[in-house]
Amino acid sequence: MIHSVLIINNLGNPRLSRFYTPVSLQEQQHLIKQIYELLLQRNLSQSNVLVLPELLQGADGEDETVRVIYKSYATLNFVFIVDEQESELGVLDLIHEFVAALDKCFGNVCELDLVFGWEVLESVLEELIQGGLVLETNSDRIVQAVDSANKQVFSGSKPKGLSSSSGSWSLPTNEDAINVATRAFSNASDVLKSFLPSSK
Repeated sequence: MIHSVLIINNLGNPRLSRFYTPVSLQEQQHLIKQIYELLLQRNLSQSNVLVLPELLQGADGEDETVRVIYKSYATLNFVFIVDEQESELGVLDLIHEFVAALDKCFGNVCELDLVFGWEVLESVLEELIQGGLVLETNSDRIVQAVDSANKQVFSGSKPKGLSSSSGSWSLPTNEDAINVATRAFSNASDVLKSFLPSSK
């Protein structure tokens, strides 16, 4: 089972933290910090797998062997915390497919894409893993499912400002801005007048 999926940048800031087993917020923060400190000590010649039995306990109170499998891409470390039932090479391939799907969604994904496009990041992860179990491993199908979900969201009603003819966002004109401001000020003045004593 996959216990957690983390994306941590080179400064130790989590860009994604999804836990599939119950872990308190304080334990999550401690776990992320501990994993980051261990990743700092690793070099390129070492394995991408860490065995850390002390990090998580099983539901029955017995320690369970937990492995941290990670792969670094530029300034981001993609970290999966798994139990001994998961294949190490399979998880490394899963990380690669996760990054490949993000690349296809964002076009050469970078850290800022994950910060400002967190909805897409969450959607891709939900297509990949749910409840700690792998659903899909093909990045093309993941991207297709995310695109399909986005089309369904926008098919019922177009967002305001979306031009129906060109399919691109249109900026409001000065006249639109003036009309909005005029309505806002007139509404505000009506509200203020209701609080002032009448001069009769």
